[in-house]
Amino acid sequence: MEIRIFKTKSALGASAAEHATHAIQSAIVDHGCANIVLATGTSQFDLLKHLVQSKGIDWQKVNLFHLDEYIGLGADHPASFRYYLTVRFVNKVGNLKNIYFIRGEAVEPELECKRISRIILEHPIDVALIGIGENGHIAFNDPPADFGTEEPYIIVILDETCRKQQVGEGWFTSIEEVPSRAISMSVRHVMRSKCIIVSVPDRRKAVAVRNTLEGDITPRCPASILQQHPNCVIFLDEAAASLLSGYSRK
Repeated sequence: MEIRIFKTKSALGASAAEHATHAIQSAIVDHGCANIVLATGTSQFDLLKHLVQSKGIDWQKVNLFHLDEYIGLGADHPASFRYYLTVRFVNKVGNLKNIYFIRGEAVEPELECKRISRIILEHPIDVALIGIGENGHIAFNDPPADFGTEEPYIIVILDETCRKQQVGEGWFTSIEEVPSRAISMSVRHVMRSKCIIVSVPDRRKAVAVRNTLEGDITPRCPASILQQHPNCVIFLDEAAASLLSGYSRK
């Protein structure tokens, strides 16, 4: 695992996007297409802004998946992750090879998990662009996360800290509006990605970053499992890195 620290969110996003561009290009060269997974939330704003401007990717050779989706929200809901990705990514890069969205409004979420799991098992992940939650989650795997399940997508219960984060970031006006369940990529399936690029800005993530990078590997901090990934780069701004041992702002 490699750690890179930047003075600003924009610099973080630009560097993470450059790294992602090279990884996606390499996958296309190696086997004709790239399978990528995108996260959402405010932590991904700068990364996506720079990534959609990349001139070096043939997006028609890219299959897109996403990490998670609220159960009960339609794709046109402003807080839906499909809406987020459509507005901030899909509409800006043009035609993709395929877009495999999670259908959060599915009447039977269990069947939707099986459907999207079956598809992603046929498309091994080349590049996963993810964040870390204030509670240390990856995707919507809140603590204590399930480190054991082999299912690619699972139904999860969102904890209070996670739901408060969604309100704090402005996606909902109250915690009562935040759905309590979601379909999420499992921890183990995130870890199957050949390359993981983690973007984490902001002081409010500093405790989670410290626990992820310097704490024990434990389901109490789901992101700590990233310590075991052989090709994971974590991009931080100075605020997010502020509690790391031996780190001081220049």
